[in-house]
Amino acid sequence: MAIPNTNIRKLQHENFKRVLGIDPGLQVTGYSVLEKAGQGAKLIEAGIISTKDLGTKLLQLRISSLYDSLKEIIEQYKPQSMAVEQLFSHYKHPRTAILMAHARGVILLAAAQFGISVTSYNPTRVKKLLTGSGRAGKIQVQWAIQRELGLAALPEPADVADAMAIGLTHIHAISLEKPEFL
Repeated sequence: MAIPNTNIRKLQHENFKRVLGIDPGLQVTGYSVLEKAGQGAKLIEAGIISTKDLGTKLLQLRISSLYDSLKEIIEQYKPQSMAVEQLFSHYKHPRTAILMAHARGVILLAAAQFGISVTSYNPTRVKKLLTGSGRAGKIQVQWAIQRELGLAALPEPADVADAMAIGLTHIHAISLEKPEFL
């Protein structure tokens, strides 16, 4: 079921309760399931989807594994919205961006197949919203997440922390009714 672009804002504002935050990667994808709770958020689940240990480097098998794992997460937690890190590339590592694009494609396909609206966020915007600085380091972002979600320890690994940060950014953006749509 496809969601017409004109209805995305209405869908997110009226039915929004759960968000699936995704830090895409072909080897390791971080995910978090957050629920809007008053003016904040509550962590439901977080983890990684790893294709490193499949025993193969075949791209089609890694993509299939990522899709199957993501499908299970969506079926179990039933998010109404998905927040995904925007694709970025450093000129010294263009291959990384290409591999990340494969993962993002699978993630966006899964969202479309389940009728989940998707919002994409720039890493600088995520850092600025959570810490006040778009150039904040990983540890500063982890402290902000720990504080905001009331976690006993810093969220780790970095892929999970990034997924939580993206999900939190989306919850704040929806609360302000200013998300950036894909």
